[in-house]
Amino acid sequence: MAGTLVERVWAWLHETFPERQIYIRSDGRVQFFTFGPTLQATLAGLSLIFLGWVAFATVNVIFKDRIIAAKDHRYQQMQSAYENRVADLQLSYDELNGALVAAEDRFKSTADELQLKQNTIMTFLNQKHQVDATLAGLANTGIRIGPDHAPAEAGDGPGPSDGIDNPQPPALMNNLPPTPQVSAPGGASVLPAMPQPMAPQPRTAKPTKASFLDFGGAVGHITGFLFGRSTPATPELTLNFAAHPALRVLDEQTRRVAAIGTQETVLMVRAQGEVAHGVAELQSLIRHAGINPDDYARRFEGAHGVGGPDIPLQSVRIDGIADQKFSDAFLRASAVLDQLNTLMSATRHIPLTTPVAGAQFERTSGFGARIDPFTGRYSFHPGVDFAGPWGSVISATAPGTVIYAGERGGYGNMVEIDHGFGIHTRYGHLSSILVRVGAKVSQGAPIGKLGSTGRSTGPHVHYEVWYDDVVRNPSTFIEAGRHVYE
Repeated sequence: MAGTLVERVWAWLHETFPERQIYIRSDGRVQFFTFGPTLQATLAGLSLIFLGWVAFATVNVIFKDRIIAAKDHRYQQMQSAYENRVADLQLSYDELNGALVAAEDRFKSTADELQLKQNTIMTFLNQKHQVDATLAGLANTGIRIGPDHAPAEAGDGPGPSDGIDNPQPPALMNNLPPTPQVSAPGGASVLPAMPQPMAPQPRTAKPTKASFLDFGGAVGHITGFLFGRSTPATPELTLNFAAHPALRVLDEQTRRVAAIGTQETVLMVRAQGEVAHGVAELQSLIRHAGINPDDYARRFEGAHGVGGPDIPLQSVRIDGIADQKFSDAFLRASAVLDQLNTLMSATRHIPLTTPVAGAQFERTSGFGARIDPFTGRYSFHPGVDFAGPWGSVISATAPGTVIYAGERGGYGNMVEIDHGFGIHTRYGHLSSILVRVGAKVSQGAPIGKLGSTGRSTGPHVHYEVWYDDVVRNPSTFIEAGRHVYE
């Protein structure tokens, strides 16, 4: 195959360039030159190359400017395409960087808000622990006595001529009915708040019924918040998150932290429920003592002075927390905690203990109708008698101010203490008095010693409780106090 091809090429070469001779005659001499097919083909090829180079050079010389302009135009196009590409890359980088910064800022903001919520909860829990400690301290000061006994033959009690107000038995035995609870906004925050502009407030106000927060409404808001919350995302961020998994992961983590933040709201609602339970227990205790808790709390607050503009919770924002549902839950819980603290302070002034302590004391006569040990006729006994060893210390059952200390008719040596807010206690038949009028006494402070002065058949203390100038059954106060002290 190769030999045939070579033979054909060789035959074509000899046919196209046959052997030629060139004769040259000079001075009678003839010379010739022979040009074979190979030499002719070589010279023809060199001639074609030379002519091609001459044509190329001629074209370059003639069309030089056009060629240069075309090259410049092509270069400019390439440079423009390169710059556009670089600009697109820079724009993509800026968009990604902006998306990353926005995602980081959003994550940081969510984390900061979560931390602030936790700090807020810790502040609330610290306040609640202080109230719990106060309640525990109040319980630790309780005084217990031995088992109650039925009224004995020996007893005492001022007679009709002892100079005290004549009580009316029907009013004495009736306890005030409980006041219905009324839901109303209220409370204060320990964190800086930014209220919106409010409508003009009245310059004076009348007392209203005690405020209790709407727990059911708060739970409804929280439920809607948990199941209806959605975080909007811009289209640019959505595309970036779809194109870059790292940003999508960061967004998912942000949403997870935000979801944890919603649980803080639930915790605040639960804390509010626990504190509200404590408020209900204190109100039940006060009501068990025969005192209307709402009226007593208003009386306590009125004595200490409270007031201010009425600002709805919806217009209050806690600085640094954008979650309004958490703010509402915290403010409501704080209001209930403040109500619990107020009731705790008010409860301290209620005599819930006995004036004597120890198993050596026994109750020898109760409150109400009995047979008088001196006359043998039916009479009304306005207190409770505790018999015990002569000279035993008699203690104040609540803090207050001594308003009477001396001898008083059938009471013998008597001490009367004003506990404030319409509550008085009397301690009769003392062998000696240890306090003076005007003295400030605390709960458990010694005020006298047990004796048998006045209208008495033996050593004991006659103990009375008065509320709004009406004598009350001390046993109801003592029984109510057992829920705290035992």
